[in-house]
Amino acid sequence: MEFLRRAYLRFADLAKELAKFGTIGGIAFLIDTGGFNLVQYGLHQGPLTSKVASTVVATTFAYFGNRYWTYRHHEQSGLAREYFLFFLLNAVALLIGLLCLGFAHYTLKLTDPLSMNLANLVGIGLGTLFRFWSYKKWVFLAATEEVPKELPDDITRAR
Repeated sequence: MEFLRRAYLRFADLAKELAKFGTIGGIAFLIDTGGFNLVQYGLHQGPLTSKVASTVVATTFAYFGNRYWTYRHHEQSGLAREYFLFFLLNAVALLIGLLCLGFAHYTLKLTDPLSMNLANLVGIGLGTLFRFWSYKKWVFLAATEEVPKELPDDITRAR
């Protein structure tokens, strides 16, 4: 029975974490896709330049959303370290997106807005899978100790 209880608790925690990660990711997705279209079709920049610009803005939002909401219960190993790793891993995810866009645009010669947005969505999907795995593994580390829910007996007796 204890095994089932632990498995349930672990699954429940993962489900909450996935829901928060998904919420932040959904907002970042809107920033990324909207920014991509704005820069490419509104400001008439190329697809790769547009992707880099939209991803930088979306990634900055996602960092703060994940740090202070999704993974707030995880250890904080220093803002500079986390931010550096977060952006390094997002650069890898950006590269995945750029490869999808570049392949569609320059290799397949699919330059219409629908094709570009589909290639962007494929890149975002693959990058999201990479980010979820890598954030948890390297950026937002799990806490090493359970945070006490009540004061230790020694402290309560001293009062």
